[in-house]
Amino acid sequence: MLSVLVVFFARCLLVLLFLPFSALDKLLNAKQAVDQAATATHSRSLGTVLICAGFAIEVVMSLAILTGVADRLAAVILAGYCAITALLWKQFWKAPDFRLKGASQGRDTFWDFLKNLALTGGFLLLAFGATATGVGRFLDHPLASSHPYALSEPVGR
Repeated sequence: MLSVLVVFFARCLLVLLFLPFSALDKLLNAKQAVDQAATATHSRSLGTVLICAGFAIEVVMSLAILTGVADRLAAVILAGYCAITALLWKQFWKAPDFRLKGASQGRDTFWDFLKNLALTGGFLLLAFGATATGVGRFLDHPLASSHPYALSEPVGR
């Protein structure tokens, strides 16, 4: 039973940023979220679509990871989401004040960029496992569950 709780807790920590916090922020501060997305897309309507899609990804994929239902595919989708978010909204290379020492908004954004990439890696490990054979298993059965709460290895794994 303790092992099930540890796995659930680890999965909670992995999705905590998205569910509830980022998803809730998109609801409570929808106008600001759309405004930020519109600056990256140069279109308010496309920004609105992206925020709605982001909300759906954050909620649905996080729930899939927590429940273990198609959790490997959900992890791949969240990995892509984290990488795209890093590239669109964490553009430290555009900051005019990037410095290694002293106050620097560019360096702060760089750390956020790296955190997004680290989450990408964590989700990919969840999707594929820690070995090269996991990639093949995922490609063979992308909708399969990793059976995170099973107390013994499922047959056929």
